[in-house]
Amino acid sequence: MLKRHWYMGSACAALAAALTAVPAAAQSAPAETAETASDGALQEIVVTATRRDSNLQSTAIAISAVDESLIRQASPRNVGDLAAFVPNFSAATITNFNAASFSIRGVGQNSIIVYFEPPVAVLVDDFVMPSVQTQLLDTFDVSQVEVLRGPQGTLFGKNTTGGAVVVKTKRPQLEKIEVEGRLQVGDFGTVIPQAAFNLPIGQTLAFRGVIGHTQSDGYYKNGGCFGPVTPFAATAFAAKFAGQSGCGDGRSLGGQDVWNARAKLLWEPSDAFSALLQYEYLRDRSDSVPSVNLTPASNGFLFHSLGLGSVPNRNSDPLKNAALTDRQGALIKEKSGQIVNVDGAYLNMDYKTDWGTFTSVSGYRNQRSRLPNTYMGTAPVASDGTVLSLFDAQRDDNRKTYQQELRFASSFDGPFNFVAGGFYQKDKTSFCVAQLLGFLDLASGGPGFGNWNDNPYLLCNAQRSRSKATFVEGTFKFTPTLTLTGGFRYTWENKSWYGRQQVFAQQLNGGFDPSIVLEHALDANVFDYTAGVIKVKDSAREPTWRVSLGWQATPTVFAYATYSRGFKAGGFNDQIGSFHPFVNADGSDNPAAFAAAASATKPERADSYEAGVKTELFDRHLRFNLTGFYVDYNDLQKQIVVPLVVGGQQFQVTRFFNAAKATVKGIELESTLIPVQGLTLRGLVGYQDGKYKSYVTPIPAGYDLSSAPLDRLPKWQWTADATYELPIGDFKLQFNGNINYVARNLFTQSITSPAENTFLNARTLYNASITLMQADDKYYVRLIGRNLSDKRYLTGSQVVGGLWANGQYGPPRYFGAEVGFKLGN
Repeated sequence: MLKRHWYMGSACAALAAALTAVPAAAQSAPAETAETASDGALQEIVVTATRRDSNLQSTAIAISAVDESLIRQASPRNVGDLAAFVPNFSAATITNFNAASFSIRGVGQNSIIVYFEPPVAVLVDDFVMPSVQTQLLDTFDVSQVEVLRGPQGTLFGKNTTGGAVVVKTKRPQLEKIEVEGRLQVGDFGTVIPQAAFNLPIGQTLAFRGVIGHTQSDGYYKNGGCFGPVTPFAATAFAAKFAGQSGCGDGRSLGGQDVWNARAKLLWEPSDAFSALLQYEYLRDRSDSVPSVNLTPASNGFLFHSLGLGSVPNRNSDPLKNAALTDRQGALIKEKSGQIVNVDGAYLNMDYKTDWGTFTSVSGYRNQRSRLPNTYMGTAPVASDGTVLSLFDAQRDDNRKTYQQELRFASSFDGPFNFVAGGFYQKDKTSFCVAQLLGFLDLASGGPGFGNWNDNPYLLCNAQRSRSKATFVEGTFKFTPTLTLTGGFRYTWENKSWYGRQQVFAQQLNGGFDPSIVLEHALDANVFDYTAGVIKVKDSAREPTWRVSLGWQATPTVFAYATYSRGFKAGGFNDQIGSFHPFVNADGSDNPAAFAAAASATKPERADSYEAGVKTELFDRHLRFNLTGFYVDYNDLQKQIVVPLVVGGQQFQVTRFFNAAKATVKGIELESTLIPVQGLTLRGLVGYQDGKYKSYVTPIPAGYDLSSAPLDRLPKWQWTADATYELPIGDFKLQFNGNINYVARNLFTQSITSPAENTFLNARTLYNASITLMQADDKYYVRLIGRNLSDKRYLTGSQVVGGLWANGQYGPPRYFGAEVGFKLGN
């Protein structure tokens, strides 16, 4: 029989007030742990946001922690799903890619551009992950995820104007043998086996091995329609498609095939020293990410005028209207799917003394990406079987990143302690994109030596960058309850960019050479073909800081106020070489004009002011945290897709500008309540309101850009979550359900008309699970349901100036079953 606590009524009322104090249009999920102590109270949450262990409830910054128990209950597909447990943290995908688009408090990244590092940093065991392509991490081996909201200008200072996602994986354990495994099967042919084992080696060594595989058929169908095609060009090639119409064959698209593994070796010869060596392995052979054609029925879009835009589709369900050309040739390899290889080696060492701990974090990561795609979401086929690649592209990059961080965290007996250290990161990236622009064969005819549909147009560049920083943060206790923290970081960023204007493969030597034969896009890299290559340098020197005042008002109430500054380094306009010839009057190249156009943006800065209160009431059965914030952004780096006409042909180019000043203000509430033994209620609310103070670009616009909302800034997010655990003899039955809401938010802004802006629609998702497990958690069986209302919602969308619009959608309703075990001594 359940024991009812005397405070249940008042505590429930407090939680209910928190959850109902927002409109019905809001949603997100709680960021607290679900684990309880032996007395049924909430357990202490230990975080490392200050580079030392501290209690979440007495840490003077806005931070949310999702621990292993909550991860198990939520059954996330990847770390992006955990955004539902953090207020004002939005996770989407970059259109056409399995890449992360994270946003916190109004700043995020919507582009796959490889040289623009996101303003929300992702760290795995203190190594900064530079590529959004691999930030949607699997959570099987994760012990805790900490999300630091707002600029982190001192201890996590690399490009964090939005915040930081700090992922901690499980460490090997000495003198413990453990084997853990689970298998999930579900809709869309989903099969996910995962396993881990911990093995001690003598008294001072331990090894942990982790491996997993994700496979599915995909939830899209190849059903995108087109036509009747109305070419403008009077050519034999265009005539093949005149009047053609049709839809795809209905086969499944977007399947996954991902292997990931980690091997970890821990050496602890004494209580004073530990060294953890890790090897990371990732092999992604998933299908290309399909997209859905969303081009409005408007003559303002070229693709609609050609009969390739929004046409009557076979199905009203957008998931059945995706399309891929399956082009395999002319440097495009869609039938091979995407290829992402990651190999990483990392070494974390700690040495403890009587007066503090020395820490070293070393790492090297090699990532190779081969990403083909059909960007239009439409795949016309002529009567003779010729496939029209309206805008197919193969994006290839090689990226090598080295990082070293050294720091010291004091442990003095007196009122003052500090953390100080230095950070170094070196990154080398080579990039090429091969494009087949078949739509130009319909609009204006071929380039003069064949068809656009058969001749890859190549844009290649490379970057060499170094980031160095030194930092210190000190804490002084004026009294046992009043603490002042101040920190400072100074960062040096140096970058060199190498690029050339876009050329056909036959023009790589500076003239027309039909003997040039390439097998891969990166074969055309700027170091092997140097004709027309320029070098542009950029550097930045930035001070950032943080000041916090914390007050333990009572043993259960902690209040704080924080001011911090963060910055994000500038990035090169690496797409400027596409369709944008910089030539002299005589037609020769103008490298000076090209270099000026490609030059980097200035750093982006954020000044954040926040105050909050963290409470644990009713003998630690209610946790209630509230934060208010105001962020002032200057020199915001904004992405705009700019339409242009070159030689009478319509193109587009992605440009970056320091175009904007903006402010964002809001509140964040997180609460967890245990009203009766076995029942845990969680709720969170995020509200944010942002506006531009100014938004001016050097390119003439058709309207006032500052009138648009900030992109990736949903006004409301909220989550309500409940877990009930019922003992049944030697077993227990666990029920979990949650509702998560995210409001409508801008994803891509058009420079020509607000009617062309693309948005992620508001969505409410219902998820649930039922788990039967042994009382000691050795075995379990779980039934999983996600998106139970079968909501259709966009996770990425884009407008390509004057040409087309497309997007990708989140998964529909999913049912799965999971079995798992954990055995050991």
